[in-house]
Amino acid sequence: MITVISWEHFIEGFLTYDKNVCLSIDNLICPYYTIDEFLVKRSGLTEVDIMRLSTKGRYGLKAMFDLAMNYGENPVSLTTIAARQGVSVNYLEQLISPLRKAGFVRSVRGAQGGYLLNVSPEEITVKEVLVVLEGPLAPTDCVKDEQDSSCDNANYCVTRLIYEKMKESIDQVVTSITLKDMIDDHYRMAELKEQADENFKCL
Repeated sequence: MITVISWEHFIEGFLTYDKNVCLSIDNLICPYYTIDEFLVKRSGLTEVDIMRLSTKGRYGLKAMFDLAMNYGENPVSLTTIAARQGVSVNYLEQLISPLRKAGFVRSVRGAQGGYLLNVSPEEITVKEVLVVLEGPLAPTDCVKDEQDSSCDNANYCVTRLIYEKMKESIDQVVTSITLKDMIDDHYRMAELKEQADENFKCL
């Protein structure tokens, strides 16, 4: 039996300090949950409704979130992002490159150089970031492209209908969340964590 995890229950974890659902914000995002699991909690969908992301998608989205948190400020070096997000600089360089080519980030040279968002956080959706890093977001190849006719049974395949619904759910979630939404959630969770800490001091 699959249990739907509501956003309200997710937030409740901060107030109760339930380690099974609580997020620490010490490293900006999700030491308890990976990015894909965070999206499950953020959306209220079941875990079967969202596919497993590779490390490219997870760490790439973390890096974009890190840059979004510093939007409008000085450039951030890859070394700084790598240290905060627990990923190697070499791997981060591989992730930043396609994001820069897509126009989401830009580099600044010099001693105080680094990377900046090239677009405001409210204009970048999670889907846009993940598509650059992961490619089409679909549970199977047969639903990656609506015009795909590689399968002779595509029009009569019952399981393909399921995969299409899964893809629609994925698209709905990742399209509806921007980097600005992630920032807002971050501060909301920080406030709840602070409230929970104050509650514990009173015990």
